[in-house]
Amino acid sequence: MIQETTIKAREVALKFAEDSNSRLGKIKQASQGQFSIEPRDKNNPHIKKIRVVSTVEYYLSD
Repeated sequence: MIQETTIKAREVALKFAEDSNSRLGKIKQASQGQFSIEPRDKNNPHIKKIRVVSTVEYYLSD
């Protein structure tokens, strides 16, 4: 799950860099914030909802 989160963060950063005519650089800073596992709802407590929050800052260059 954490790997998927960091891959998505990089994809978003690449799109941001592309849209701003910049190049994506190395990671400046990264942190793992929230990680929670909860029942999806009252009727299906055996099915879980998982939330992973990561913050990744990248360097951008022109």
